[in-house]
Amino acid sequence: MRGQLRYKHKMSRNYKISDQSRLHFLSFSTVYWVDVFTRPAYKDILVDSLNYCIEHKGLQVYAWCIMSNHVHLIIGTPEANQSDIIRDLKKHTAKTIVKAIADNPQESRKEWMLWLLERAGKQNANNKNFQFWQQHNQPIELNTTFLMEQKLQYIHNNPVEAGFVTEPHAYPYSSAIDYAGGKGLVNITFLD
Repeated sequence: MRGQLRYKHKMSRNYKISDQSRLHFLSFSTVYWVDVFTRPAYKDILVDSLNYCIEHKGLQVYAWCIMSNHVHLIIGTPEANQSDIIRDLKKHTAKTIVKAIADNPQESRKEWMLWLLERAGKQNANNKNFQFWQQHNQPIELNTTFLMEQKLQYIHNNPVEAGFVTEPHAYPYSSAIDYAGGKGLVNITFLD
């Protein structure tokens, strides 16, 4: 038991953003990897929340992509605490998306998804009812140009690798369109 507690604490520290002044690549996933983001309504909640955090909380999003059950981001902040913003973003989107699932009369997977989200919530003492997101963000500090470019390409090629589109800029729930000269759904800041 003692070794397990030490391991959990170490894992927790490894998933924290230690240098708030640096850019970070983050990934966060739904519990049980549930494919929630197959409907635009749920993806739009996340897009709106990202734009809110950009406008009102000082978040800078350099790249993003919403896949069927996870999200990739490159973020930074000039002054604000990235960890706090991401915590608030995940908390807000979790509540809002769970409500949207429950209220959606066209959601054929409603009972199954809510059952899984409630099951995950009951297994985690940090939750009262449902858990939507896995708790970790797996931040990677982007401290080299090579690493930034690698993660940018990874994010933008994710929908191509998944077979959703044949060109990265054709996927609307990604910043690839911005980097191809168009205007995407999230108000990004370009990487230098």
